[in-house]
Amino acid sequence: MSNDHRSVWVGFDLGGTKMLTAAYDGDWQEIGRRRRKTKGRAGSDSGIKRIISTIDRLLEDSNLDKSSLAGIGIGCPGPIDMDQGKVLMTPNLGWGDLNIRDQLNHYFDCPVVVMNDVDAGIYAEYRFGAAENAHCAVGLFPGTGVGGGCVHEGRILQGAGISCMEIGHTRISSTNCIDRSHLGGTVESEASRLAIASEACKLAYRGEAPYLAAEYGTDLSSVRSGALADSIDHGDQRVKELVVQACETIGFAVANLVHLLAPDKVILGGGLVEAMEDLVVETVRETAEKNVLEVYHGRFEVIAAKLGDDAGVRGAAAWAKKNLSQDLRN
Repeated sequence: MSNDHRSVWVGFDLGGTKMLTAAYDGDWQEIGRRRRKTKGRAGSDSGIKRIISTIDRLLEDSNLDKSSLAGIGIGCPGPIDMDQGKVLMTPNLGWGDLNIRDQLNHYFDCPVVVMNDVDAGIYAEYRFGAAENAHCAVGLFPGTGVGGGCVHEGRILQGAGISCMEIGHTRISSTNCIDRSHLGGTVESEASRLAIASEACKLAYRGEAPYLAAEYGTDLSSVRSGALADSIDHGDQRVKELVVQACETIGFAVANLVHLLAPDKVILGGGLVEAMEDLVVETVRETAEKNVLEVYHGRFEVIAAKLGDDAGVRGAAAWAKKNLSQDLRN
């Protein structure tokens, strides 16, 4: 199959609650985008159909057809077999051992690359955003979980047949609080947005977060990042203490990563960071600096991501282009 006439790169970000896809030309000008909900823990067959129909609608809305596609990059949560294009495990969606690449390749008749969604996000920040041209960039994205990714000398760090940097599931305390994978004392169980919101709901119920209780109630589904920021802005001091404590935990995780990988850029992203950037970034930065060996002081920056929701789709498309363009030259 000749690729000479194909010029459009599509990125797809399969997040916990939303699907976002976008099409780009070879100069990274956006041609179109499409967003929809994931429908929670739908079955894998239903999920694949929803991915396909979302990309189909993107092409239709943008007056494109399949013959224009040079490649598709798919970012999915959880461990990925990047070589085989398989989702090995998705804690949020309940999928496992699902070969996305082959099914999309067959339907769209173009090459497909599958990767972890945080890897896609940090690769976008490396190419186009806050970590542009870094020697080593690591990303931590606290949300429903705590995702991690690393780009080292222009390549995404990965294992043999499996993605890595599952920083959210590393154990960081002796508590018995469990994360989505039923591991105790992890960064995710202590510092995810979901963990913070759960404790904040308890505070609201006990009357220790009056503004949160009055405006958002005690339903966990209502207490998202914006609600936590709003609560802090209106004087709920105990909620602020929860957020600071979680950010200190993330800071300890950053210190561990500095000792292991010596990144020059540490990128913090996700809704929690966007909602209260100064508080989160400064707390993580100070905690990390205090907990690394002196020789690492001043050798790394902790900064907020720049690309927001665009990071996942743009990074997935860019990684697909990098890898598939190399394949075509070989």
